[in-house]
Parts: sequence; C-alpha cells; structure tokens
Amino acid sequence: MAFPQGFVWGAAAASYQIEGAAFEDGKGPSVWDRFSHRRGKVFSGHTGDVACDHYHRYREDVALMKMIGLQAYRLSISWPRVLPEGVGRVNAPGLDFYDRLIDELLSAGITPYVTLFHWDYPDALYCRGGWLNSESPDWFAEYTSVVTRRLGDRVRYWMTLNEPAVFVVIGHMDGRHAPGDTLAFDQILRISHHALLAHGKAVQIIRATVPDAQVGAAIVGKVGIPASDAEADVEAARQYTFNFRRHDLWHHNWWSDPMLRGEYPADALTLFGDAMPAIGPHDMQIIHQPLDFYGMNVYNGEYVRQGADGMPEVLPLPMGFPITAFYWPVTPEALYWGPRFMWERYGLPIVITENGLANTDWISLDGKVHDPQRIDFTRRYLLQLRRAAADGVALHGYFHWSIMDNFEWAEGMKQRFGLVYVDYQTQQRTPKDSAYWYRDVIASNGATLDQPPAL
Repeated sequence: MAFPQGFVWGAAAASYQIEGAAFEDGKGPSVWDRFSHRRGKVFSGHTGDVACDHYHRYREDVALMKMIGLQAYRLSISWPRVLPEGVGRVNAPGLDFYDRLIDELLSAGITPYVTLFHWDYPDALYCRGGWLNSESPDWFAEYTSVVTRRLGDRVRYWMTLNEPAVFVVIGHMDGRHAPGDTLAFDQILRISHHALLAHGKAVQIIRATVPDAQVGAAIVGKVGIPASDAEADVEAARQYTFNFRRHDLWHHNWWSDPMLRGEYPADALTLFGDAMPAIGPHDMQIIHQPLDFYGMNVYNGEYVRQGADGMPEVLPLPMGFPITAFYWPVTPEALYWGPRFMWERYGLPIVITENGLANTDWISLDGKVHDPQRIDFTRRYLLQLRRAAADGVALHGYFHWSIMDNFEWAEGMKQRFGLVYVDYQTQQRTPKDSAYWYRDVIASNGATLDQPPAL
C-alpha cells in the first residue's frame, strides 16, 4: 500500500544548525551566535561557528540529497546573513549564497521549501528589544520582502515561522535557548502576539511577491493519543490537544487559531486574563491570512484517557518504555492522531515538516553507519501517517529531520538526527543505512513500508 499520488518526500535542516560560516562574507551575528558562546549554555561548549560547513559544501550536500532521492528539501534562511543589522543594508554575498543553493537544488530536481525564521534572530534587533518591540513585525516584513523578491521567481513553497512555541517559551521564558531570557508571562504573551503579527505580514508579502505561492508555518505542540479506541478517550485526547488549563503556550491552537480562525482560543483568553497584551483593532485581520497547508513538527505525543471527573487524564508511561537518545518517548501513533486532529479542526492539507530520531550513531569498523533504530522508528511513524491518509486526512508531504547530523541547539553536537553522518573534525559525510532505506521508501511512495527491513 502506497501513499496518495503526489505525496512529497523530503528532509529538512536549518541555517544555524548546518551552515557554519557564522562570521564570514558580511553576515551579522544572531542571538544563537551570542548564546552559544556563553559559558555553560550549550553542551560541552559547542557552537554553530562551523557546524556542518554547509555554506561551503552545499553542492556536496545537494548531491547527497539527490542520491537519497529527495523530492523536496526544507531549508531556512539566516536573517542576519541577508540583513546583518536585521533591517536596512542587504548583504549581497549572503543573499547570493541562497540564490546559488536554490539553483543547485532545482538543477538536482529537488523542490525547495523555504522557512523564513528558524530561530537565528539578528542580534542587532535583539538589542533594540527583539520580539518585545512593537516594530518587530515590520522588521520581519522587511526581511521577508528582501528574500521573496530575490528567490520568489524559483521558490513556490514558503513557511513563515518554525516552532514559535519553542523560540518564544524556551528562548524567552525558560532561558534554555537563545536569547536566554527569563521574562514574565505577560511579556511572553506580547512576544507571541508580535510573532503572530510577523507571520501575518510575511504572508501578505509572499502573496504579493510570489503569485503562485503555497504558504504555511511549522507548528509544534501537544498531541494527545487516545489510550483506547473508546470515543470518550478519543474526545479526551482531542481536548488535551486543544484545551487550555495551564499558563503555557504548548497548544497548536494558541498559534493556529489566530492564523486560521482570526481569534485566540476563548479558554486561553479567560485563563490568561489581564496578562494578555493590548490587541490592535486590525491585528487579528493581519494575522488571519489564507494558508495553503498546515505544517506540523511531530516527534511524540502523550497517552490520554477520560478521567473519573470527565476531564482528560495523561497516563504515565510504564517503566522501560522506549525512548530516544534525547529521552523522548517513542509514540508512533502521534503521527496518526496529530494530523487527524489538525485536519478535523482546520481542514488544510497536512505537511509533516519535521519527524525523526536522535540516535547514538557512529562509523562502524566496516566504514558504514548502521542505525537500525532510526529505520524502525521512521517505519513505525510512517505507517501511522499512512493510516491517517487511509482514514481521509489530506496529506501533502513528509520531511524527515534531518538530512544530516547537525548542531542541535542547547544539546550541541551531542544528538545525531541525520540520515547522513557528519564527522565534525573532517566534515566527511557518510550516508547511514537509514538514508538508503529512505531512498527505497521514496522510490516506492511508501509501499516498501509493508516489508520489514533487513536490519
């Protein structure tokens, strides 16, 4: 059994995680350049200064993508590489790099999917207040205009923001990611509102600049998995996914309801009360722009049942439950229920913009990288995604995270997510067993998932 005809198979990466060349060719510093150089913020003092050196090795990397058979590649643009001060002066060498990269992808028959913001915020704008500044949506709009005017003649697929819950909450409230702030909740809500306004303004510019554009965003959040097939548990999982009972922003609909319904969730507004920022008379109209697909980053979910009080109850995982090297639980059903719930709520085709496994990979004595856990993990998740398609969920594509091992934010180079192994000392690339397995999955449009791999 294959996936629907036209389903897009890809892999993903992000600028700061792979490009390196952090201070070359006129690039300005990002908040991640600053944060990763602060003592104790990143595992073992790792930085993205060199990362995978993709800035210099992009042709080699695109050749590997072609070898794997990728139909699409999700990349992100480094805002300060294009605009070193965040606004104003355009850095021609930085923009030229993305111009060359897009051309290289297209010549290899690979469709680029471009994410405008994957967390490397210009440090110059952070020093002007960053996302707290009410001008920040306009800064992002200016950046979007520069990028789309240069690349929009060849790039059709665009995403505005990647995982706003992460860069807002973990970066600005928890302080574990750049810029490393620990702000009050009312400030966090203001930042989130400005990020949503930035999304809306960016969509408007993309539409005006790229007439045939397909636009979305890459959202991450809670995914409830019913503990049983009972309708009560299904409804409990749905409520857990969307309903607010705590002061957190880890629900898809905190971000997606404004984008797609033009309103914040009513229960969140009641819960957050006076902490909510002032909302201008046209703000929700700006945020609420037509989108073409719903991008989801899905790695795991939580098992939920209806509790004795009728409310959702999260079940603890049993002792010995499978986990990844990141200590994330292996819950393949998240790739069924997450897309199903979002499809039911928003009615947009679903793109899995990230899904993958952090594994303990190394080069074996035979010179190869054997990663049977990644193959098994991905097969389990893709079977659940195919089940969602069979049950009527409209699916557009799947992007494996990631194309290659890279700088995994506060974890540095400790976590390896790639289909391609990277030796950070020599920058030698070695396709893992999973890369060849994924090549066969792509070639068969998912039909080979029915065949247990030879591990």
